[in-house]
Amino acid sequence: MNKTISQTAVIIGGGIGGLATAALLAKKGYNVTVIEKNDKLGGKANYFEAEGFRFDMGPSWYLMPDVFQHFFELMGEDIDKYLELHRLDPSYRIAFRESGKIVDMTSNVDKDAETFEALEPGSGAALRDYLDKSKYQYDKAIAYFMYKNYDNIFDFLNKETMIEGRKLHVFEKMHNYVARYFKTDMTQKIMEYQLVFLGSSPYNTPALYNIMSNIDFNMGVFYPKGGIYSIITALEAVGKKYGVNYRVNSPVASIQTESGQATGVNLENGEFVPADMVISNADIHHTETKLLKPADRTYDQKYWDKRSLAPSAFIMYLGLKNKVPGLVHHNLAFSTDWKENFRQIFDAPQLPTDPSYYICAPSVTDSTVAPEGHENLFVLVPMAPKLALDDEQIETYSNQILDQISQDFSIPDLQDQIVYKRTYTGKNFEADYNAFGGSALGLAHTIKQTAIFRPNNVSKKLNNLYYVGANTNPGIGMPICLISAELAYKRIVGDKSPGPLRELV
Repeated sequence: MNKTISQTAVIIGGGIGGLATAALLAKKGYNVTVIEKNDKLGGKANYFEAEGFRFDMGPSWYLMPDVFQHFFELMGEDIDKYLELHRLDPSYRIAFRESGKIVDMTSNVDKDAETFEALEPGSGAALRDYLDKSKYQYDKAIAYFMYKNYDNIFDFLNKETMIEGRKLHVFEKMHNYVARYFKTDMTQKIMEYQLVFLGSSPYNTPALYNIMSNIDFNMGVFYPKGGIYSIITALEAVGKKYGVNYRVNSPVASIQTESGQATGVNLENGEFVPADMVISNADIHHTETKLLKPADRTYDQKYWDKRSLAPSAFIMYLGLKNKVPGLVHHNLAFSTDWKENFRQIFDAPQLPTDPSYYICAPSVTDSTVAPEGHENLFVLVPMAPKLALDDEQIETYSNQILDQISQDFSIPDLQDQIVYKRTYTGKNFEADYNAFGGSALGLAHTIKQTAIFRPNNVSKKLNNLYYVGANTNPGIGMPICLISAELAYKRIVGDKSPGPLRELV
């Protein structure tokens, strides 16, 4: 149903999905206000500064440049005027703990095939075949699946899915799919690590997500100068151009409703902000259980009790007084027992005893994020959601991780180099972002939480309440949240097309 242009929209939450939805609606002519609880826009794509260091707090990988470019083109904007992108080479470095090997991935298929061949004879050709199929599946997913709203099983089981669905391996598990191409532990881990971006385990994630390999190996890994927050600044600037009103330090207390409609939002300071429609970019669990009256909720408590959450994160923001030669921009270290590591995150919640972890060293690429001669490190260890840690446990585990980094990347004096340190865990995600269970990402991408099985982007109880962000379709990740914004826009204006919009209808 098309809306009249005079309508007002209030968006709860200034994350990437909320900012992108605001810009799309404002360009169409809606009167849009974004209401953010924190002191800066961006949601989990936040940042802070301390002692001369500038730390991106959450997302750090710029992937799927085609999706970013498409969004800006849809807004009638040239992305190059907003973001200065650098293609990283190498894309990332991997330390294999069990063997002591360190390898670099380059997003150059010829080079990467040689690396695979050295790890597993015959796997270079397997990689090329795998990536050809991954690209095919990615192109089909973009054209027919990711930009489509789903309301029932018949929306999913349409002509395109009947023809392409089997090729997309929607109902096969990722590890089984990978194991058909790669036989060794190391090569399998390289093809499965991307699932961390989806907050899932390769043992329960649909093989459809092998498209992540196309994103990684074929499309490349980029970095926007100034850091990830430059994306937020760009989205804000585009929205301002079309009149979006942004309000920070304004937590929402409730969504006001009447006769099956949302009429606006009540702020914690007592102010009421009226609206013809409400779009929530806040955590869906928080929106449903805290902002809505029981009668207005789409999902009951039993529903939430059965959800599988993506991992939380044990994060350290570190400022070092010297450069670290052994690190590149993105660095990964893999646990020896991959399956046991995932078990301790998803099935038997505890701090991983033999953890995989990720280190971002943006100061390798960008001199503006650290004082001259210093290094800026973001260290992330995936951990179970809903895991409460006290200060002593946090300090003990942080020292364990620092010791492990010293071993994996041969940095013997790492602890002595630290001039700034801040830790961040699940309780911080809950406090800062109302994150369900302290998850760093939201709902995991299991088979039962993908496509029609993921929370829909429109309320079943209030016909003018919509959702956008990582917990609705298509799911987790910065570019995916841009797609979710387009899906919310399509939902609002009544567009049912399966692919990316070419113009705002």
